[in-house]
Amino acid sequence: MVGIILATHGDFAKGILQSGSMIFGDQPNVAACTLQPSMGPENIKKQMEDAIAGFENQDEVLIMVDLWGGTPFNQANGLIAGHEDKWAIVAGLNLPMLIDAYASRMMMDTAHEVAAQISGSGKEGVRIYPESLEPKKEEAAPAAVAAPQGAIPEGTVLGDGHIKIGLTRIDTRLLHGQVATTWTKMVNPDRIIVVSDAVSKDDLRKRMIIEAAPPGVKAHVIPIWKMIEVSKDPRFGETKAMLLFETPQDVLKAIEGGVDIKEVNLGSLAHSTGKVVVTKAVAMGKEDVETFEKLIDKGVTFNVRKVPSDSPENMGEMLKKAKAELK
Repeated sequence: MVGIILATHGDFAKGILQSGSMIFGDQPNVAACTLQPSMGPENIKKQMEDAIAGFENQDEVLIMVDLWGGTPFNQANGLIAGHEDKWAIVAGLNLPMLIDAYASRMMMDTAHEVAAQISGSGKEGVRIYPESLEPKKEEAAPAAVAAPQGAIPEGTVLGDGHIKIGLTRIDTRLLHGQVATTWTKMVNPDRIIVVSDAVSKDDLRKRMIIEAAPPGVKAHVIPIWKMIEVSKDPRFGETKAMLLFETPQDVLKAIEGGVDIKEVNLGSLAHSTGKVVVTKAVAMGKEDVETFEKLIDKGVTFNVRKVPSDSPENMGEMLKKAKAELK
């Protein structure tokens, strides 16, 4: 695994390390090195040397710094001398870049590959709202012969005619940082679909969800009946979707309507009156327990974890605990 050094002025490195852990979970082979006002350049250089010495793989090292030309960068530049064929430095550290680095090193073996990947995500993570304030992008000249545009005719079969469900997740918060970054990186969908009768009627929540979509992925909010229609529409045969539900009851309705869901990732269920806490992220009431048991009877399996790096919780033990406390 590629080792990662976060080297910054002040405690920025420690803060962004904590932020990354909140979203992606605690990560091995990552170190925060900070240059404090009372320190000299040699101090942060020594921190980086010590951190690298503790990595499992000292051949592949990625150093992420806050500022090109700053002291952390300059000291990293000195360390990398003689290792340019393996190590890499990326400046302009931000949270989207760090999350992408965590995800990328799970699939890439070299620091050079990870560095090339995260440069783009760091830039894409800088966005402005309202969007009207975004700098105007230069539009490419139109092609000599434009392909016909418009809706795909009903009955058209794309691919094998069946939508691909990369992940089905139950999460009270629906689309938020952990979903928009970690799970999206793991699943690589082209659409995120929030399936909820309640949210589809709430214009404010719909707008917030659509705006929270990560770059390059479209987000949609639709009622359950519409998801049932989409699952049977052959025009979605080339679509890979991530489905987000607020409740297990909504998942059950979708399955009973014909949506082919075989596995569900349970991320969170918020506590409310009448529910008991079964894990740090999940609370259940009697209706939830009954619904989960119906889903299990239908052959649905559960993967209970907030982020991919978490160890899965035991769903059977969670239901047992909820039943005991709800008596």
